Amino acid sequence: MKEQTGIWIDKEKAVLITVLEDDHTVKCIESGIVTKERDEGEGKEFGKFGHQFLNDEKKKGNKLKQQTDHYLEEVLLNAKESDEVVIFGPAEMKTALEKKMLSNHANAGKLLEVKTADKMTDNQMVAWVKEYFA
Repeated sequence: MKEQTGIWIDKEKAVLITVLEDDHTVKCIESGIVTKERDEGEGKEFGKFGHQFLNDEKKKGNKLKQQTDHYLEEVLLNAKESDEVVIFGPAEMKTALEKKMLSNHANAGKLLEVKTADKMTDNQMVAWVKEYFA
């Protein structure tokens, strides 16, 4: 029988629901993404040196990108044994996971669909995935 996985994902966490015959497992992965962080010693939003203005916006953007990439890689690593995958969730993180999954040829054939869904309880997610693959 095929191992089928539904991945509910947003910026805070990913919930992987794996269905194998009549049994299912639920695994939660915390993202670790920090969006609003103040660095120690951070003062003004910019520094002025003559006619140059410096800010650390680019540095924070790169840090956010690295955290997001690490999070998506961890989710894909946990879903690598699945034969079929459906991604669902409320925010733009599901499309980022879709792009990451399609960029890897081994995973690209497993992706069935990406659906928009609201916040759900764990039981609602399990029911949604079982109904989708039924």
